[in-house]
Amino acid sequence: MSKIGESWGRYPNANQTVVVLTNRHADLPAATGSVLPYGNGRSYGDSCLNDGGTLLHARPMDRFIRFDTQTGVLECEAGVLFSEILDLVVPQGWFLPVTPGTKFVTVGGAIANDVHGKNHHKAGTFGQHVLEFELLRSDGSRRICSPQQHPEWFAATIGGLGLTGLVTRATIQLRRVAGPWMSAEVYRFHNLREFFQLSQASDRDYEYTVAWIDCASQGKALGRGIFTRANHAPAHPDRRPHAPSRRVRVPVTSPVSLINPLSLRAFNTLYYHRQRESVSHLTMHFEPHFYPLDGIGDWNRIYGPRGFMQYQCVVPPSVSLDCMETLVKTIAASGEGSFLAVLKQFGDITSPGMLSFPRPGTTLALDFPNRGPGTLALLDRLDDIVGAAGGAVYPAKDARMPARYFKQYFPAWESFSHYIDPKFSSSLWRRVSE
Repeated sequence: MSKIGESWGRYPNANQTVVVLTNRHADLPAATGSVLPYGNGRSYGDSCLNDGGTLLHARPMDRFIRFDTQTGVLECEAGVLFSEILDLVVPQGWFLPVTPGTKFVTVGGAIANDVHGKNHHKAGTFGQHVLEFELLRSDGSRRICSPQQHPEWFAATIGGLGLTGLVTRATIQLRRVAGPWMSAEVYRFHNLREFFQLSQASDRDYEYTVAWIDCASQGKALGRGIFTRANHAPAHPDRRPHAPSRRVRVPVTSPVSLINPLSLRAFNTLYYHRQRESVSHLTMHFEPHFYPLDGIGDWNRIYGPRGFMQYQCVVPPSVSLDCMETLVKTIAASGEGSFLAVLKQFGDITSPGMLSFPRPGTTLALDFPNRGPGTLALLDRLDDIVGAAGGAVYPAKDARMPARYFKQYFPAWESFSHYIDPKFSSSLWRRVSE
């Protein structure tokens, strides 16, 4: 197969050897230099890259092992995609307990990055619902890890960025649903203060809450956006829409980024005003609700050959409003802008991993076209704001955070380092642990 040289953000590039894994019972293959597990490459920066080393491509380990349709307990290999799980379990009345904004992630990748979703305030992170997994180390040893058995290895591997060894298989607890439909309410809000009011009023009664904000707006409209709250619909909702039948695809990489100040401002204005009413009530299939971008194949190509950088941060509740206003003002003033700006409140459920990113507070996820030094300088300014607020940045979406901030964001990093397999490393880890 061809070499894997980049992640979903297409920055940075890496020169690495790829070894394909197909048998979970086999030992790790011999490799020169360090190794790193690789799933479906949906991390945005360099957490899934190993420049100068070897990637253990685990996506072909994609077998289901057992599924109890009565209890919703599913055991599968680490290369199984969330999309494949949904295809199997939704017709039988089950759903993923937690899912990020794409269904094209592997179970192993979801564990390594302890992914979160729109229901964090109700369900916590994905790791909260992992019952156990098998961890294969480079010395050939295998550990069955769970909160009861080898709990320290369980905590190190959940959110452990693939550095503690290879997860070969995992057992997860699914959640019951009546069908594939969602009941949703969509609100147009005028500024960041209104977002916080809507979120606080929604968290008790709605499992899924999230907002898109306009990062180009300023003044009284600072942080205006669209807020969505939703629950799984009953078995027989009034409307039963089907999943989208067609998936469009960006056929080639644009020679330049299609996201620029003009296109960004036009898109944001149209998107904000597409809903004429202040609130609308919808019944929809789960796919457009959870995975709107999955309907566009290879959408990362619109950013051109230089790719883009995603930046996701979380800041504590006590400073959330002031800090988010400062972040959005800084972005608007920079002229860089973000096409995708997602705002969400995390809940108080403690994440199980030593290096898990979610914690109580407000999280903002942004995509910036890679314009070189100007983009990097903006992200440095955002780091300073987040760091001063006592927040953190998500490693799965990072391509450049300095080591000093990583160590501040994740104070358990030094304890975690004792669990790293001596043969395992990544581009990100070498950068942030120096």
